[in-house]
Amino acid sequence: MSTAATLAPAGRREPHVRRPLVDGVLPGGRLAAGITIGWLGAIVLLPVAAVILASQPLDVAGFLAVSLEPRVLASYRLTFGMSLAAAAIDLVAGVLIAWVLVRYHFPGRRLLDTLVDLPFALPTAVAGIALGNLYAPNGWLGAPLALLGIEVAFKPLGVLVALTFIGLPFVVRTVQPVLVEIAAELEEVAATLGATRWQTFRHVVLPAILPAALTGFTLALARAVGEYGSVIFVTGNIPYVSEITPLVIISRLEEYDYRGAAVVGATMLIFSFAILFVINALQAWGQRRSGLPG
Repeated sequence: MSTAATLAPAGRREPHVRRPLVDGVLPGGRLAAGITIGWLGAIVLLPVAAVILASQPLDVAGFLAVSLEPRVLASYRLTFGMSLAAAAIDLVAGVLIAWVLVRYHFPGRRLLDTLVDLPFALPTAVAGIALGNLYAPNGWLGAPLALLGIEVAFKPLGVLVALTFIGLPFVVRTVQPVLVEIAAELEEVAATLGATRWQTFRHVVLPAILPAALTGFTLALARAVGEYGSVIFVTGNIPYVSEITPLVIISRLEEYDYRGAAVVGATMLIFSFAILFVINALQAWGQRRSGLPG
């Protein structure tokens, strides 16, 4: 508590101190902030504006006609449906992996912790080729699955596998630091009070990790929606069946239909902004729950 607050009469609030525009110890903070804003505008806002302006010659009816074509709608259903499913799988698996890495000590734990980041470092094309060979009908995993009647490679299921692979680290790396901060003694206290393991997880652990888990889920979803390289090598890319929306955009560009590609891209941009809004809302909610300054 500050000295001013200590000396203030009871019932009076400490006067609000207006914070400077830029905090920090380095000189030239305002100049640095201006350069940062200008740089972000050049590398983020200008491409966004270019996509929007490229679709401007069309009116609302024309825009909707292009963005809601049957082939494009089929790609939306596949892209967003599989992205949601992959993010949900990553949510469950990511929380479990983070829990094991934080709460258990076993040989190879550091190696496993390092392998979690492999999808970050691995080029998406390499990941797609590896998954395609692994889940091919004659692959290490594809052959046993084929005996069970399950086809992964060159099928819509391959999209789910690829998107789950590239999105898993987002959940693990957002939940893991929160679990580190949760003292294991809290779980022991709950157990001594008669709580079951499920009750301990539900009432002690889950409320603490929920904001981070939801943020990881949304980040994995955002990553999956825009994924291209790892998907095209593991799926058949068949229109109306296994064609994702980014591939539709590439196909329009190869057909010199720049306006159609811009319209589909602008539609994806709208969805991306909506996902970013959800991410920011979840982060703000998590800050309020943890008492951190906004």
